[in-house]
Amino acid sequence: MNFVTETATWLTNPASWDGPNGIPARLTEHIEMSLVVMLIAIAIALPTGLFIGHTRRGTTLAVGLANIGRAVPTFAMMGILLPFTQAFDPVNGFGLYPTLLAMIILAIPPILVNAYAGVSEVDRDLVEAGRGMGFRGDQILRDVEIPLALPVILGGIRSAAVQVIATTTLGAILGIGGLGRFVVDGIAQNDDGMLFGGVVLVAALAMLSEVVLSQVQRIARTPAGGRSAARSFRRAAAAPGPAAPG
Repeated sequence: MNFVTETATWLTNPASWDGPNGIPARLTEHIEMSLVVMLIAIAIALPTGLFIGHTRRGTTLAVGLANIGRAVPTFAMMGILLPFTQAFDPVNGFGLYPTLLAMIILAIPPILVNAYAGVSEVDRDLVEAGRGMGFRGDQILRDVEIPLALPVILGGIRSAAVQVIATTTLGAILGIGGLGRFVVDGIAQNDDGMLFGGVVLVAALAMLSEVVLSQVQRIARTPAGGRSAARSFRRAAAAPGPAAPG
């Protein structure tokens, strides 16, 4: 168990926590890259999934493309993208762009599929009641379908975030920063403490994101997180007389 001692020694060494190559700097780089990836993936996948779940249009094409994105290994995707990104930008095209694009492609499927599944599984009686009350399609989506689908939607975001945090480590192979640098540099320098220290840090960050986002998802399942909205809508739908659109 010598590597355990070496890992503990490296993690507790003040030098490991200092400078531009120290743990705080690399952790910040890793979080920044992961956040950029998640924000772009959410901006692309979430509206698409909500639209598909609400309208039931383009389901086969969108889900099929998402599954293709899941099937291609992330490192292989980075290799596929590399010639194009390097031709586009010789400076950042070797490491940064293929890593970010590959991570975005990795993050889109769970967000898109969960958004589609969550909205499409909302009780159709509620949707029809809303239409009968004069609610527009966007009002039904905003006030009924999204609140009820929120736990499922957050489940997709949680899954994508954990995958992105863990897999962004691969970008260090192409020379970008983040916690993966400790893994790559540890191998290059034959430093088991740095190598396994980097692994521990990546695992800890991924587990922390899992815990935090699972708590957010749990809150979304409570009445305050959205189910009360559906109950209010049921009461409004059952009330006599037409209701004004909200």
